Amino acid sequence: MAQLEQQVARRLTRFYILALTVLAVLALSGLLFIRQTLNDHDDDSRVVNVAGRQRMLSQRLTKLALLQTTEIPTPDTASFTALLNTWSQIQRQLRDGTLRMEKDYLVRKSRRIDQMLAQIEPVFQSMYQNLVRINTASTTPEEKKAALQAVLQAEPLFLEQMNAIVFQFDQESFERVRALERIEWVLTIATLLTLLIEGLLIFRPVVKHTKDVIRKLTESDEALRQTNAQLNMANYDLENANRQLVITQRELLWATEEKYRLQMAEEKIRSAGLLEGQEEERRRFARELHDGIGQMLTGLKLHAEKLKAVPFAEPKHRERFEELCNLIYDVIQTTRQTSHNLMPSVLNDFGLGAALQFLAEQTTRSSGIPVTYEGETEGKRLTPAQEIGLYRIAQEALNNAMKHAEARQIIIRWQHDGNSPTLTVEDDGKGFVQKAAPEKDGLPQPTHGLENMRTRARLLNGELTIASKRKKGTKVTVCLTDTRNA
Repeated sequence: MAQLEQQVARRLTRFYILALTVLAVLALSGLLFIRQTLNDHDDDSRVVNVAGRQRMLSQRLTKLALLQTTEIPTPDTASFTALLNTWSQIQRQLRDGTLRMEKDYLVRKSRRIDQMLAQIEPVFQSMYQNLVRINTASTTPEEKKAALQAVLQAEPLFLEQMNAIVFQFDQESFERVRALERIEWVLTIATLLTLLIEGLLIFRPVVKHTKDVIRKLTESDEALRQTNAQLNMANYDLENANRQLVITQRELLWATEEKYRLQMAEEKIRSAGLLEGQEEERRRFARELHDGIGQMLTGLKLHAEKLKAVPFAEPKHRERFEELCNLIYDVIQTTRQTSHNLMPSVLNDFGLGAALQFLAEQTTRSSGIPVTYEGETEGKRLTPAQEIGLYRIAQEALNNAMKHAEARQIIIRWQHDGNSPTLTVEDDGKGFVQKAAPEKDGLPQPTHGLENMRTRARLLNGELTIASKRKKGTKVTVCLTDTRNA
């Protein structure tokens, strides 16, 4: 029997590891596809922006050529030669397939775009040569006028064809994003199929094996009942039977107590693992927000700030651009705030006292409710698990006070004296009457917020007490009884 159980366990373990490996590969493949597409989309966006800028430069060069030929004074201080060189250089880089700016951007061109760039090349060369002729000091006024006439004739065709090229770039970029969506669907379906196979090949055998074990236990229990009945019917010595019964009762009591201790230890380990998994997921999300989306938003902000020096054709365009910059800044601030709420860096760097003080100041700024911190900000550090557990309890208590208590003032106290540090969150809100937890099937069911705080305190070898009265406020206290074994 033991050998059979080991064979079943090994087989199920292999299937489980294989299923997890497939899921991990599918997840990593999806992330790599998304990362590659984001990088390609960034290049595509830059290319579309630069291609659209070519139209603006051609119009500006035409205007400057017209003003220079007619000798009309203009407040535009831009260098005609610099603009002409920039316009020519970008057009050549679009044709060659690489934009060389703050970094190299790949111009991914289809056969259609290559044909369109080849088609626009004669028009571009005509405009460029005539603009060079206008900018040459030795050119006579009549030659400049003739060159200007050629530029004016070629400019509408250049703008029309350049518009078509920009739209084609944008369309092809959109098609590549759609292709990624299709790949993501394929990966999602593959993941669901893997989960289905895992359920059929792993969980069903486990359930079947469990049923067999329960059946054998039931049969064994029935055999035990029959044996007891036979023993009761026998004419044994009453004193020996009583003595045996007492021994059996003691063993049963010890087994029950041991089972209860094992259940409590298992529940504590499960809760600790769940909370640790939650904290690890929060750390991962915080890193993703800060290092991924935060960096991209910062880059977007820098690109937007570079465009502030570009003149706008209409004031409303400037106003919309300023609104866009403000929106980008608000998104960056919101992202930073979310990342900090998930995993505050000040907790790891400076300890629980500094983190609680920062939490109080941040809550005061965001909610308008005065939150006061009383306690030391430097001193002996606790273990990382104790600090994050106490910090989460303070967060939950503070959140409850702001959401439900309608408090006018909240106080956070932190005392770290010897081996019994104490955390207190007190408010002057409306308070509440503590009720028994709701029951289901005769068992108490905890409420999430208060039970989370109690669970964290229990895992830290601490005690959580809540004192609250109607219109008298609420006081939440956590006292760690032994910080050395937490």
